[in-house]
Amino acid sequence: MPAPHNPFKAAINKGELQVGCWLGLADAYVAEISASAGFDWVCVDGEHSPNDLRSIMAQLQVLKGSGTHAMVRPPVGDTALIKQYLDAGAQSLLIPMVESGAQAQAMVDAVTYPPHGVRGVGSALARASDFSGIADYLTTARDEICLIVQVENRLGMDALDDILAVEGIDGVFIGPADLAADMGFIGQAGAPEVKAAVLSAIERIVKGGKAAGILTLDKELQTACRALGASFIATEIDVTLFAGGMRRAAAGSKAHLAV
Repeated sequence: MPAPHNPFKAAINKGELQVGCWLGLADAYVAEISASAGFDWVCVDGEHSPNDLRSIMAQLQVLKGSGTHAMVRPPVGDTALIKQYLDAGAQSLLIPMVESGAQAQAMVDAVTYPPHGVRGVGSALARASDFSGIADYLTTARDEICLIVQVENRLGMDALDDILAVEGIDGVFIGPADLAADMGFIGQAGAPEVKAAVLSAIERIVKGGKAAGILTLDKELQTACRALGASFIATEIDVTLFAGGMRRAAAGSKAHLAV
């Protein structure tokens, strides 16, 4: 029996649109609610939210079989962390702050078993192999792992062609917020110069034969990225949805009950 099929990987590699939501509230209950909302995928964020391996695994458990695919972003592209996340059952990884072709290749090696990579062989202990229930896991796992690298500063943008040339990467994800800061527009991801850089990168990624992705709440930018061929676009964030809803509810209640 082979490793489970990764529908997200199959879809983006064919250019099919996958609409996603960021999960930063670090809670399995929230992840379960989000999985019922209708998004094609969610990103369980370990870089800018208070997630650890156990909270990420709990979210992977409730997302399993939901029809919403789980992507996981580790805090850093570290081989040991990647090994743990894969063993915990993550099949799609988003590696932040990739700045060179050599770094991208190191991430490919980290998700690949020897002799072609360096992923530690511990599948007998792993949730990923259904605790040794998937007999062919070791020989089929790599085919279903989706590796996305995130380019989010000028170094990464300058090295984009080298990154795109790395075999084994499924897609490149552009991070507008960090890119804006590095370009001198901190907090201004909507600046024309930043948008132009983002759209140029999306176009290069698609022409380079990789899937292109982005997280942006800017609907115009979402549309422009899709028009250029971006295939996975995160359009919402659970934290901002919840915080905004709570603030509006509080203000509305106070206004309604004011004498």
